[in-house]
Amino acid sequence: MASDGGSCALVSPCAFSPKSHQYLALSTQDGRLRLWDTLSNTLYQEYVPSAHLSATCTCLAWGPCRTIKDGPQRKKRKSEVVPHGDQLDLLALGTAAGTILLYSTVKGQLHSKLDGGHDSKVNCVRWHPENNCLYSCSDDSRIVEWDLQTGKVKCKWKADKCAVSCLCLSPDGKMLLSAGQTIKMWDLETKEVYRRFTGHATAVSTLCFISMRPPTHDMEGLYFLSGAAHDRLLSVWQVRSDGKDKNAVLSFTLTDEPIYVDLAMSQSKDEAVKLAVVCKDGQMHLCEHVLNGHCKKPLSPSCSVQVASPGSVGDGVPRPVPILAAALTMDKQALLLAYGSGLQPVIERTTLNAGETHVCLVRDIQASLTLRTETTFTKVKTPTVKADAKLLVPGLPGHSAPIKSTPVEMKRKPGSDTKEMSIEERLSVIDLSPAEGRKGVHKGGLPLQTDSFAVLLVQGLESSDSNILNKVFQTKKEVLIKKTVARLPIPAVLPLVQELSKRMQGHPYSGVLMVRWLKAVFTFHASYLSTLPSLVSHLGVLYHMIESRVKMFHKLSRLHGKLYLLITQIAATDKSQSVAELDQTAKLVYEEDSSEDEAEGSGDEMLAEEEDSDHWEEEEIKEVTERSKKKEGDGEEHSDEEMNIENKLNGDSDLEPDNESEEE
Repeated sequence: MASDGGSCALVSPCAFSPKSHQYLALSTQDGRLRLWDTLSNTLYQEYVPSAHLSATCTCLAWGPCRTIKDGPQRKKRKSEVVPHGDQLDLLALGTAAGTILLYSTVKGQLHSKLDGGHDSKVNCVRWHPENNCLYSCSDDSRIVEWDLQTGKVKCKWKADKCAVSCLCLSPDGKMLLSAGQTIKMWDLETKEVYRRFTGHATAVSTLCFISMRPPTHDMEGLYFLSGAAHDRLLSVWQVRSDGKDKNAVLSFTLTDEPIYVDLAMSQSKDEAVKLAVVCKDGQMHLCEHVLNGHCKKPLSPSCSVQVASPGSVGDGVPRPVPILAAALTMDKQALLLAYGSGLQPVIERTTLNAGETHVCLVRDIQASLTLRTETTFTKVKTPTVKADAKLLVPGLPGHSAPIKSTPVEMKRKPGSDTKEMSIEERLSVIDLSPAEGRKGVHKGGLPLQTDSFAVLLVQGLESSDSNILNKVFQTKKEVLIKKTVARLPIPAVLPLVQELSKRMQGHPYSGVLMVRWLKAVFTFHASYLSTLPSLVSHLGVLYHMIESRVKMFHKLSRLHGKLYLLITQIAATDKSQSVAELDQTAKLVYEEDSSEDEAEGSGDEMLAEEEDSDHWEEEEIKEVTERSKKKEGDGEEHSDEEMNIENKLNGDSDLEPDNESEEE
């Protein structure tokens, strides 16, 4: 049994019809719905919604087979073939405006429109296998149950704190899986959470039950798988009654994020589950495993399929062709593939050998692309647009170049002389190039937006235009580089790393500029680069180049030190040898008196010196005599004092007055 087709924000939603896989429903980027016949590989129907540009299709799902009864049936003739009672009729389309369109493949027109349930983009729609109801989830974090008979909301509840990205119904229609921050299993009767599962760091993009065995009352033994954005693992979960189901029981390794999953469910415990997983890189992987409990190591795909074109006549290099969807047929060895462009895919039934692990199908797409539309069955609905309506045109985000609108020309009358404008004249009317002399904000135009650098970088990488890349890489502002790399889409990260590695091998000055860009890329996109299986081959050249330059850096630094020492010594010796000569000119001149005055002055000085030398001895003699007299006087006074003291001790009277006077 096949599951409903997955959807992704960057990939056009598509899905094969259940059971017989007779049709492939594919929505283009501009919101058109196309139905392709898988048997004849032709366009069966095309439907253009009235708001296909403003409300593009974000997800789609085929409804279950139902009996069609439109009024009384006339009596059939024996020659007429009686059709089957169950036919594929309705196809649900979720839009970016929050509405759901039900398209009838039998009538070839819009069946009904479900509105009023969501306020934001619809992320996923799922049909109930038995009841006449539909479930949808949106960015407004709510799940809506629709009654298809009345076209109104039957029930609505909040499922998570953030956006709900994916839904899945159990085979018996009693349980509902929803994915937001965590995976929750809801009981549809009570609208309560039955189990919670955690294990994905990013938004879950794929949910699907993979076991058909009848569950018990506590849902014991029920398995389902999940895949997330930017995750190369497809996890398988088991619902257990003991509550030990918080972690995945096993996982499958892929080459990129899964965008489409088709499976053949297991009917018993001994039967293996077979998966056909289409990844974002355009490869398809076949996985097969018997669900018998926990498995520690991740399982690798049993077979990988890739489609490539033979290449042009000149080079002959095969080019990869992306696979859009895959379906498992009733024959276990047969496979239904849809590859190529979303506007005109190629549908092929192929048989794979069981022993091959990798299959590369070389197909010439240009020769097989022949659009054969059966006009008797195709009904294209063109919307009626009013004159005052605002038309929305698709374009790249970030472009704000003013486009001169040309007046709408009325139909020419027969016989008029007016000439139709050529393509060159029409292109000259469109003014996309900036006028000369404009700096910053151009006059009368719109200012340059902040994300224009990111848009220019993506265009330069896609077209390999060196002029655009040189203008972008020449910037030296760190803030501008970080904002540009942060706004870069994920598919452009690897080409940017390859371009930077190529430019790093050039002039050293360009290497200085490229290092800033590499630093920003590794800062913002390191988690994505670590998930690439071929990371070593892409970064090997860059690693060896950096390693060689780092090895030479030590030697160059030593050489730089020696050269600097020699230069300083040479400069010092030159400076000592080239000492400037002294200036011998007198800064101050003192004029002395005449020679006669000098002679008189010198004579007086000589006489004074002679006189001083004559009286020197006499003065010495006088000084010696004076010193001796002083010593004698001091001795007499000392002896008189001693005698007076002795008389007092002996009791003698004082001296006579005559003697006193003599003594005085």
